[in-house]
Amino acid sequence: MYKVLVCDDDEAILESVVIYLKNEGYEVLTASDGIAALEVIGKNEIHCMVLDIMMPRLDGLKTTIRIREKYNFPIILLSAKSEDTDKISGLGFGADDYVTKPFNPLELVARVKSQIRRYSSLGSMQKTENMLISGGLTLNRDSKEVSVDGDPVKLTAREYSILEYLMTNMGKVLSSTQIYEAVWNEIAFHTEKTVTVHIRNIREKIEINPKDPKYLKVVWGLGYKIDKI
Repeated sequence: MYKVLVCDDDEAILESVVIYLKNEGYEVLTASDGIAALEVIGKNEIHCMVLDIMMPRLDGLKTTIRIREKYNFPIILLSAKSEDTDKISGLGFGADDYVTKPFNPLELVARVKSQIRRYSSLGSMQKTENMLISGGLTLNRDSKEVSVDGDPVKLTAREYSILEYLMTNMGKVLSSTQIYEAVWNEIAFHTEKTVTVHIRNIREKIEINPKDPKYLKVVWGLGYKIDKI
């Protein structure tokens, strides 16, 4: 049975999350601040953690830093703040996902499931030089397979080629013209809409929320990119 640690100083939120996770069959451990959470982690094998950012004694960001010194299990941050800077800070400190309060408990449970699937699959997955990885997004050049958090994603041949090109050039902003000429292997001429349609289809398949993409980003006026996560 997978163990999930939930750390939040709000008792109502803590109890609600615990109920939903237990209903899915998880063993749930709890803590009300970062210090208590570190004590629980030291005594148990944790497979996923739901961690509030704003807490007394030791906040979620500092707790994340401490955890990453020894452990690599997935961490999902919770926060009432929605600013991008908070999201970037949390992910930069080693968190795997971010949920803004108020949230739907069912969505949080889905994210926990996704992170645990990814964590358990990556633990036994042999990484090769032909494996392109950005967070939970994985593209295997040998088998031509794509997965997100361990779940297979079915792409068309063209969609796969676009995603492979973006992931091969991780961190680079690629224009519609560059993408078209690299994937279609012909000179681009009024082809922006064609690329846009394919990008939208890829997003629908690899993103939890296509309107707030985690992987395939638009750099307005310039093109598209996938960053190394």
